[in-house]
Amino acid sequence: MKIVIISDTHRKDDLFYKVVKKEAPFDLLIHAGDTEGSETFFAQTPGVTGKMHYVAGNNDFFTDAPYDEIFYIGPHRVFLTHGHHYQVGISEERLLDEANAQNARIVIYGHTHRPVVREENGILVINPGSLGYPRQYGRVPSYAVLEVSDAPEFALSCEIRYL
Repeated sequence: MKIVIISDTHRKDDLFYKVVKKEAPFDLLIHAGDTEGSETFFAQTPGVTGKMHYVAGNNDFFTDAPYDEIFYIGPHRVFLTHGHHYQVGISEERLLDEANAQNARIVIYGHTHRPVVREENGILVINPGSLGYPRQYGRVPSYAVLEVSDAPEFALSCEIRYL
């Protein structure tokens, strides 16, 4: 299963379309917030054929999207949030505490505009960075691709990719 993870697009929809074109086909799209109203267009984009999960970010003022969402990818419980309610700009501590409380195996967040993929105490931590306003060295728009194999045991592999 191929999963494309994006965040912080901030209405720079042309970059979203580039990611879809580059990565299609994929099975699931996850957006970690700050679409600024584009989420309904994302779901209707040719190439987005699977399911989509998204949450509200600190700049998503007129959305019905939740701030947090729990769902499963195979047997893996996923905690999706933008991260601003957990002060991820300061530390991931509160985010990881909540992921543990939710019994999540994967936590996906945005907000910092800096890409992260690492494992922490058995939790796969993913921040795809930002397509709209990247803040890491070089300031290149980034996203993540998560691969989940059927065997052995729905193994996970995630990498940051750049436009």
